[in-house]
Amino acid sequence: NKKLNQFLLVSTAIRFRVLQPVSSFFIFADLKLQAMMKNCFLLVTFCMSLAGCRVTQEAKTIGSIERTDHSLNDIINADAQIEILAEGYAWSEGPVWVASEKMLLFSDVPKNTIHKWTEQNGAEVYLTPSGYTGTSPAQSKEPGSNGLALDKEGRLVLCQHGDRRVARLDAALTKPNPTYSTLADRYDGKRFNSPNDMAFKHDGTLFFTDPPYGLPQQEKDSTREIAFQGVYRVATNGKVSLVVDSLTRPNGIAFTPDEKTVIVANSDPAKAIWYAFDLAANDSVTNARIFYDATENAKTENGLPDGLKIDKQGTVFATGPGGVWIFNKEGMALGKIRIPAATANCALTDDQKTLYITADMFLLRVKMR
Repeated sequence: NKKLNQFLLVSTAIRFRVLQPVSSFFIFADLKLQAMMKNCFLLVTFCMSLAGCRVTQEAKTIGSIERTDHSLNDIINADAQIEILAEGYAWSEGPVWVASEKMLLFSDVPKNTIHKWTEQNGAEVYLTPSGYTGTSPAQSKEPGSNGLALDKEGRLVLCQHGDRRVARLDAALTKPNPTYSTLADRYDGKRFNSPNDMAFKHDGTLFFTDPPYGLPQQEKDSTREIAFQGVYRVATNGKVSLVVDSLTRPNGIAFTPDEKTVIVANSDPAKAIWYAFDLAANDSVTNARIFYDATENAKTENGLPDGLKIDKQGTVFATGPGGVWIFNKEGMALGKIRIPAATANCALTDDQKTLYITADMFLLRVKMR
């Protein structure tokens, strides 16, 4: 027994001396492995976090805001910028803000297409064909829709160049389909030139302009049936009447907040003028006058008087030579949103804090306040 006990003590000592380094090795290795796994976990967590975040990119901008009167500071903040939301269009036009869907709709006239823009998805095709629905190839260079608007029921109404009419989209705004109902396509039995832009009064009465831009040869086109470029009224019962026939190129149109005056842009290089007309009880016009004459500006700056909008305070946002002109209700120029591209039209959001602008190939936005 004594010898056996001595053998066991020696064996234990040997085993302890031999296995202690081995055990220490495995403990060390285990600690290293734990550290590596922890680092890997942290790395994977960081990568997943980075992938889950939306990378904020600085917005692309263009142009500048020119302030000629201090009162513009009450309309557009000092740090406001002109953001490029989308680009690459042939000729962007006719924007309208659809508050119910938080989307902007706008035309690409040569492409016979309406696009929509949302904050979430950016720009995408909304509807085509938008202005020419014929089966044979369009002969016009600008066959698509131009001005867009919502009627009092919230339905989309279009000035259609190719079809030479004002029409209403039959489908729901959320499920667009190119089927239309004609609201007006003739005056005194003769086809319109190419309805261009429009404005609704609160009671549903519609005014629109009819220059020849959508005709293949414009004013020299052989299919032209009306000898002048008119401004027309469509009553709620569908009756069409002539309001003005004296303008050379009537284009953008908008009502003052009290609907007692209508302002019409004239897109003629020789008469680059915004005209104002007072409206009588039956919507006949009186007191025709020049609201602002930009003919001299049109000689040196890109663009002509085109689409316009008027806010609830009577401030006029009018696209024209050099960008978007901003007037007070008396016709004094307060400043300009300068854009180095021909500017076609604009639209206000329902809260009137944001202005969307269509300018040549661009869709732009100014967060004013």
